[in-house]
Amino acid sequence: MPAGEFVTPVHSFFTRSHAPIPGINLATWRLEVDGLVAHPRSFSLEELGRAFPRREVMATLVCAGLRRDEFLSLGALPGELPWGPEPAGTGRWGGVALRDLLQSVGVSERARHVEFVGLDRVERHGRQFGFGGSIHLDKALTADVLLASDLDGAPLPPVHGFPLRTIVPGWIGARSVKWLGRICLLEEPSFNYFQRRAYRVQRELDPADPRDVSAGDPLSAVPLNAVILEPVTDQVVPAGRVEVRGWAMGSDATPLSAVEVSPNDGRDWVRARIAVQGSAWTWSLWESELELAPGSHTLVARATDAAGHTQPETVRETWNVKGYCNNARHRVAVRAE
Repeated sequence: MPAGEFVTPVHSFFTRSHAPIPGINLATWRLEVDGLVAHPRSFSLEELGRAFPRREVMATLVCAGLRRDEFLSLGALPGELPWGPEPAGTGRWGGVALRDLLQSVGVSERARHVEFVGLDRVERHGRQFGFGGSIHLDKALTADVLLASDLDGAPLPPVHGFPLRTIVPGWIGARSVKWLGRICLLEEPSFNYFQRRAYRVQRELDPADPRDVSAGDPLSAVPLNAVILEPVTDQVVPAGRVEVRGWAMGSDATPLSAVEVSPNDGRDWVRARIAVQGSAWTWSLWESELELAPGSHTLVARATDAAGHTQPETVRETWNVKGYCNNARHRVAVRAE
């Protein structure tokens, strides 16, 4: 996202998919709701709009692979996209609250997890299935988890999940399943490949299968993070006062208390100004000015939240097998001339 834009233009919003975009006929599309419910139902998009009040939520979606490229300094990450700071975006999502739908079908006392399954067709290990995953029932019953049919006031584009996707604010983007076709209430987390075998943080390699992370912890909330957007790595900037801009976001709606920037790899810190204050589920935009003498400099950003948490100092502390959820202090090397 360009620095300074709080709401990401739809054409600039990042995309990440594991299969081709499915062709969906809205006239025949239905959302199936089943599992541990009293009244399994099937809804058209029009029926959803008639049955439940419309809601809008401002939310920043963050790909679990954000800033993965920084892990490459410690070694290769085979098969993983070397994302930098680009896979994050903020939108105004509109639709109906998942909570309203779940209350209408009668959730069983045995249910603990809500599974979402998309209509795309992913192939793994010789099997084809829809991309999916699950969230805890207590998260699903919060008011801001949406079944979203539009983005920034217009119907979802196909690449962003037309006709319906989940929006799980504050959680990794993979749980906001696109091209939604089924919601299933379960006692256990989803058995979908992307819940059980991927999108998990595992700190040690499995020698038998270096890409297997099934023994790791499933990803949920996006961690506290601050990202420098300007200047960019290896940029040449004029010596003197240099403007530095970026975004920061607390974890699971915990507010930020400070964003700080260092001109010299963390030896000294300058408190940044919050230029645009975000809401519970969005980033905030920050800016600062640093005095840079001619020569090479490593700029660093760190955020602190209202609970006193701050970011790990280096990527060695956040490394994991698939390079997920890097929230080490963000470093950008520049040269002043």
